[in-house]
Amino acid sequence: MSHTHESPVVVTGAGPTGLLLAGDLAAAGVDVVVLEKRPKGISNLTRAFGVHARTLELLDARGLADELVLTGRTIRELRLFGEVPFDIGSLPSRFPFLLVTPQYEVEKLLLRRALKNGAVIRYGTEVTGLEQDGDGVTVSVRTETGDTTVRTRYLVGADGTRSVVREALGLPFPGKVVIRSVALADVRFTEEPPLVVRVHGTGGAFGFIAPFGDGYWRVGGWDRAHRGEPDDTPVDFEELRALIERAFGSDFGMHDPRWLSRFHSDERQVPEYRVGRVLLAGDAAHQHSPAGGQGMNTGLQDAANLGWKLAAVQSGRSADALLDTYHAERHPIGRAVLRSSGLNLRLAMAHNPLELALRAVRRLVVTHVRPVTRQAIGEITGIGFSYPAPRGAHPLTGKRAPDLELDRGRLYEVLREGRFVLALPPGTEAGGLARDGLVVARRSEGDEALLVRPDGYYAWAGAPRLPAIEAGLAPWTG
Repeated sequence: MSHTHESPVVVTGAGPTGLLLAGDLAAAGVDVVVLEKRPKGISNLTRAFGVHARTLELLDARGLADELVLTGRTIRELRLFGEVPFDIGSLPSRFPFLLVTPQYEVEKLLLRRALKNGAVIRYGTEVTGLEQDGDGVTVSVRTETGDTTVRTRYLVGADGTRSVVREALGLPFPGKVVIRSVALADVRFTEEPPLVVRVHGTGGAFGFIAPFGDGYWRVGGWDRAHRGEPDDTPVDFEELRALIERAFGSDFGMHDPRWLSRFHSDERQVPEYRVGRVLLAGDAAHQHSPAGGQGMNTGLQDAANLGWKLAAVQSGRSADALLDTYHAERHPIGRAVLRSSGLNLRLAMAHNPLELALRAVRRLVVTHVRPVTRQAIGEITGIGFSYPAPRGAHPLTGKRAPDLELDRGRLYEVLREGRFVLALPPGTEAGGLARDGLVVARRSEGDEALLVRPDGYYAWAGAPRLPAIEAGLAPWTG
C-alpha cells in the first residue's frame, strides 16, 4: 500500500449530495476531497427527475436555481394516489412549483460550483474500508495504480444506497423492499397528457409520468405479475407501454425511448447519521419510495444542513458538538419523508377493499381539510419541515426562513455569502455587532431582530435590543 494523503474533510460519492456538500465546504475555505469510484465523465443513471421548492430555495442561496429552472419544465400540480390533486402553485415561495429536470442537470451545476470553489474530485477511486481514532479517519481506497489511504479529520459518506462507508461502520440499515421491478424510461408521447406529475394505480399496476422540457417524459410502471424480476433484467418497451396503459387507461402513444431501466425501491433508514468523525448523508443514510420524488431532494437538504456546521467546526468557530445537531435535525425529517412517501406509494398500489377505502378517505381529507392539505404539500415540497427548538425559544426558531426583502437584496441572495444573516428592523442601531461569519442587514419591515442560519432556517428571533441580540448571537457566532 502506498503513502497516505491528507485532507481536512473527505466526501465519498460525487452525486448531488456529495457535490453540494463539497461545494459548500470549499466555498467556506475548507480543503475538501471527493472520492468517486466512477471514471470521470461517466454519470449516474438519472433516476431522480424532480426538484422541489425547498431544494430550489437552497440552490438559490448558492446562485444556481434560476439557471437550473431553465433546464426543465415547471409543474404546479401533482396528482398522487388515485388522482388526488396537490396544488403547489400557491406555495409561499419564490419557486411555487416542481421543477422536472434530469438529475444530471442538477449534478452538472453542482459539479461546476464545487470545482470553481476549489474542491478536488478524484475519480476512479473506490473506498474499501476505514478506521477512525480520536484525531481523524484513515480511509482505505483502491485506484488504477494500486491501494492507498487518505487521512482526514472528518469523513462524510454520500456514497449511495450501497454505501461502503455505512457498511464499514457496521451500522444496520433497517427497513424493507417495498416494490420490486419498476420499469423506467424517458419516452415521447403522440397524445400529450395534461401538464401535471401523476402517480396512479389500478391495484394490479401503477404508473407515473412527468414531463421534461425537451419533448420527453419520464415514465415508470409496475405490475404485480412482474414484481419478482431482478434489476438487471432488460425492460421490454412493450411491457412498459402496457403498464402505462393499464395504470392510466391510455399509453398516450408513447414511442422513441431514449433509455430503459429497471429498479427496486426500498424504505430504509440508518439509526445514526453520525458515528464519531464519520457522518452519513443522502441515500447512504435513507432510502425512500419514488412516490413524490423526494429522495434526491432530501439528500441535498442533508448536505445544506451539514456543510456550514462542518465548516464552522473545521475553522474553530464552533465546537465539535455542533455536528451532533446534524443527526438531531435531519434524522426526524428522513423518517417523516419515509412515512409520507411510503403512504403515497401504498395508496397508489391499493388493490384490496380496505386499502381502497383508506385511499378514498385520504383523498377526501387531503382535498377538503386545509391543515392536512398544507401539511401534505409542505412535506412533499420540503417547505413545511422545521428543526427542533430549545424549550422557551421564540416560535420562529428552527423554522424555514422565507425570502425576506433586505437592504442588501433578497435574503437568499445574501445567504450566498455562506454566513449567518442578522436581519434587523428598519432604523435599528447595529454598532458592535460585526463579527466573522455574520452579515448584518436591515429588513424592509417588521419589529423583531431575526438571525438566519446559513441553511435558511431561523436560529434566533427576539427584541432588537443589543443585549438580547448579543445573547442570540453568542451560541452561533461567538
